[in-house]
Amino acid sequence: MSQLSVIKEHIEITPGICGGKPRITGDRIKVQDIAIWHERMGMSPDEIVFQYPSITLSDVYAALAYYHDHLEEIRHQIQEDEAFVRELQAKNPSLVQQKLKHIHGRKD
Repeated sequence: MSQLSVIKEHIEITPGICGGKPRITGDRIKVQDIAIWHERMGMSPDEIVFQYPSITLSDVYAALAYYHDHLEEIRHQIQEDEAFVRELQAKNPSLVQQKLKHIHGRKD
């Protein structure tokens, strides 16, 4: 079995599911989620599987391999998603923060 077929066994891209982004086969966990949990949050592959028992250790390693094979593409997707979140937050301020500012009499 070639390396490519092993990754294909664990990673799929389906238009209309998860925005057409690469994800764990049969799950809605995206490759970029695995990358963020591993690189930014410092979770080990075992910790990721413990937190998300619907996926296997093989799924996590396949996602990490896919991520490293498509580094620029996945990082670009992450940046786009983060920009989208910042835009939404700017347009829709937190109701909790608004209430706290009102309670404390702040106008900023």
